[in-house]
Amino acid sequence: MKDDENPMSKAHEAPRCTAWSKRTGERCKGPAVAGWTVCRFHGAGGGHGPGKAHPSWKHGMRSKAWSEERRLLTELMRETRKLVGLI
Repeated sequence: MKDDENPMSKAHEAPRCTAWSKRTGERCKGPAVAGWTVCRFHGAGGGHGPGKAHPSWKHGMRSKAWSEERRLLTELMRETRKLVGLI
């Protein structure tokens, strides 16, 4: 390393976060996480997976899979009621 080279030059040249502050209205000055457009404070790489892996998972009665099952069951019940009404 050269004596006149700043060791933080790579960090200073990193792409910046694209998030805006609600309070000040200015852009975030933090470095963006590699592969993301935002910094670690604004959601890069965070969050939980869907389903049972999520900490607030309760019972799954509003999950996509159960909603599809409920829709099919409702459709089957309507068809059954039509058949019973015709007999």
